[in-house]
Formats: sequence, structure tokens, C-alpha cells
Amino acid sequence: MKYADVFNGDADGICALHQLRLAEPRQSELITGVKRDISLLKRVQAAAGDCVTVLDISLDKNRDDLIRLLDAGASVFYCDHHFAGDLPVADRLEAHINTDADVCTSLLVNARLGGAHLPWAVTAAFGDNLFAAARTAAIPLNLSADQLSRLEHLGTLVNYNGYGVTLDDLYITPDDLYRAIAPYDDPFAFMDESPAYTQLDEGYAADIRQARELPVAIEEPAIAMIMMPDAPWTRRVSGVYGNELARQFPDRAHALLTELPDGGYRISVRAPLSNKTGADELCMQFPTGGGRKAAAGINALPAAMLNAFIDAFRRMYG
Repeated sequence: MKYADVFNGDADGICALHQLRLAEPRQSELITGVKRDISLLKRVQAAAGDCVTVLDISLDKNRDDLIRLLDAGASVFYCDHHFAGDLPVADRLEAHINTDADVCTSLLVNARLGGAHLPWAVTAAFGDNLFAAARTAAIPLNLSADQLSRLEHLGTLVNYNGYGVTLDDLYITPDDLYRAIAPYDDPFAFMDESPAYTQLDEGYAADIRQARELPVAIEEPAIAMIMMPDAPWTRRVSGVYGNELARQFPDRAHALLTELPDGGYRISVRAPLSNKTGADELCMQFPTGGGRKAAAGINALPAAMLNAFIDAFRRMYG
């Protein structure tokens, strides 16, 4: 029997797997990538009797390979909060899918484990910009304001580390960051002891400082759009900066556009926190678009479609 753990390289994917493996330790092949690399099941080879765990990647985007693995006789545990479409019918598929805008994969795993490793679920919810859900989930922990703030920052850092076009953009590859976190049942001990935490903290501080100095290209009551140069630091910080803007202006939708070498754009969209819906619907109108209701993106928007995107952005939120 072979085990494979397939997970998004952001805070939600890493913390979801961490909770599961604290509760159910096992040696497994780790399959992950940058946050936007969600077609991960194509990298999995499995046979009858093998077990595959899939966390925080859209079932709809991995449907064909999921069916391939099930047809090969593998058992699959699938937990996610992105658009899934119709679920395959198979005895060996255990699916936990919830696309509610206030849910993330780590909170779903936490519910399955009965809160056994709740601080890590709270960390992930903060990383996914689900601040209200994170604070609600944290109530049983009786944390101080300072402790809650530290978990918020940890979630932001782990999420920040997942953004990039290639692994070379990241300070730490997601599989190595998971391995750095894996020995720690206590996230506060990880923050106090791990060199990985210090590295991410320092990198994030430098990147977010530059992002906050960028001009706003479009600023209207209901929407704002920021243009970003294509550089490693912008590729790292675009997602968490979008989350920050969403919290600062909760009634406004935000789009962060990074100019690509071919003239196209990579786009991160954040729905207003007061109306966490429509981001996935907006982005799925365009090639390479996808995501969830509150936060979505387009990997490569052709330059000729920019005005169409701006018009659709206004229609969705304006």
C-alpha cells in the first residue's frame, strides 16, 4: 500500500494536512506546488489498495485524474471548499466539500477531527482571509488578544509563501514548509523556534512595504484595481495584499493585475467582505480563471481581454 498527500501550497492546504497527520501519522509522498498550481492529481500514480488524500484543490479542475485514480482501484479522501461540480459516484471516494464563503478546508478537517488541533485550523482561516470565522473558531481556545494576533500573522505568512508563478519565487517550497511545521503540535512553539518562521516574517515585511506604495489604477466606490509590475516580490505578495485591502475597504471589491512579459495579466480578485460572493463566477468567465466565491484569480488574461474583464468586474460589483 502506498500513501500520497496532495495539498495546495498555501496556509489552508498546509494546515489541513498538518492537522490530519498529527491525528493520523503516516509516511507519504507529498505532492504540492505554488498556490495557483491546482492541477495536482495529474502527478499522482496509484494502484489498487493505495490511499490518496487531497486537500484544498478544486475537484472540478482535477475531475479526470480523480476518476483515473478511482478506476485504478485507489481510495481517495477529498476535502475542499472550492467549486466542485458533480461528484463522481464511487465507493472508494470519501468527499467533504463545502463551498460556503465562510469555510476553508482546514476548518472542515478540524470538524472531522473534533477540534483536536484547532489552533492550526484557526491559523489557516486567518491565512484564507476568513478573519471572522477564525475568531469564532478560536473561542474555545480562550486566547489572549496577543495570541490571536500571532496566529493571524502566522496564517498570513504561510499563505504569503504560497504565492508565486514558480517555486523559485518562494522563500520556502510548500513541501519543505510543511516539513518545517510538521514537528509542532503548538503553532506558538513553531513561531518561537523555527528559522522558517523568521525567514518568512522578514521577507513578508519587505514585500508588503513595497506593495503599499503602489498607485491605484482605478478607484471607485464599489471597485478598485491595482497594477503591479512582474517581479518576484509582487508575485509573492499580491494575494495577501489583496486580502489586506479587502479588510481595509470591506464594501469594495479589489483586483490586483500583474503585467506579464507577453502583455497579458495575472489577476487576483477579492470580493467585498460585506458581500463575499461572485469572485469565482467573475474569473471563470475568462480563460485560466477559477477560485472560490470570496477570492479567485486568472492565471493569464490576454491583453485583448483586459477591457472585457474591467467591464465584467464593474458589472459584478458596481
